[in-house]
Amino acid sequence: MKPPRFWSGGKAGALGSVAQAAFTPLSRIYEWAGARRIARTVPVEVPPFVVCIGNLTLGGTGKTPIAIAALETFNERKITAHSVTRGYGGSLTGPVRVDPDRQTAEDTGDEPRLLARVAPTWISRDRVFGARQAGVAGAKAIVLDDGYQNPRLGKDFSILVVDGEAGWGNGRVFPAGPLREPVAAGLARAQAVIVMMPDGETEPDLRALDLDELEIPVLTAWLEPVSPPPQEKLVAFAGIGRPQKFFDSLTAAGGQVAETRGFSDHHPYSPRELAELRDLADGHGASLVTTEKDWVRIPAEYRTAITAWPVRAAFREPERFKALLLDAMDAAKAEQLEDKTS
Repeated sequence: MKPPRFWSGGKAGALGSVAQAAFTPLSRIYEWAGARRIARTVPVEVPPFVVCIGNLTLGGTGKTPIAIAALETFNERKITAHSVTRGYGGSLTGPVRVDPDRQTAEDTGDEPRLLARVAPTWISRDRVFGARQAGVAGAKAIVLDDGYQNPRLGKDFSILVVDGEAGWGNGRVFPAGPLREPVAAGLARAQAVIVMMPDGETEPDLRALDLDELEIPVLTAWLEPVSPPPQEKLVAFAGIGRPQKFFDSLTAAGGQVAETRGFSDHHPYSPRELAELRDLADGHGASLVTTEKDWVRIPAEYRTAITAWPVRAAFREPERFKALLLDAMDAAKAEQLEDKTS
């Protein structure tokens, strides 16, 4: 789905204003139903330490790179960590462990394939079942790459990720805006917030994001390239929450971008579209480049002609991010021990 312009928070225009007003009653129902579900659900606790990486808006904010960074933090400390995800865009309902050699992106969706490179990853529409399977398989920590608004599985530590440029959009709940729930309600359940910026030099406007008076930690992060972009002329395409972010990053890193094509998030590329992209690149005497998330969705027979440009999460205070996770896990262990002995 491509977000409508009036979600962005700028001038909506006449049609945007009409649409926003028309959708407002539906937004109130959506908000009420979500709040009621959260209030009435008793979370199921599981033995592993559960970290949830979530967001409050529809579309990409950079959750998956943050989830990967969390998994890597546990790996560094020799803590067995698994990831559990709904597997958006895939056909598998689970619980099933991701096996990239036997499953395709049509089976799993794109994000689970990236997570599975770092740690054992489980797809489960019912996250409680998935978390239990991960625990049986030896997980001491579980990282959820989604599910912030799903109250069924108990969470020990929740991190909200927000795009520092897009912010909360027009501040309205879906479908009148991009919010999954009101900002204040979402922030009230978080133990930390990560603001994703375009680079390490740009300061986030915490006041504009209503984060300047929060009593929980607010960290700054950004996506940085793992390697330089290809040196030849490029045609870049992406089907992520905000494709322009990828194009801007590619240009900022020195990529010679001749033309770009943006698609909706999790877009399934057809042979016809891939052939058109190939023709477009040939017309420019260029090579095709895309994100890792897009690349894993492309059929294997087309991948050899397309370069994936990988990025990773970088933190202004990397040790603080790690300490937040590890200290929270230690605190949860201590609480479990106290409950057992009391």
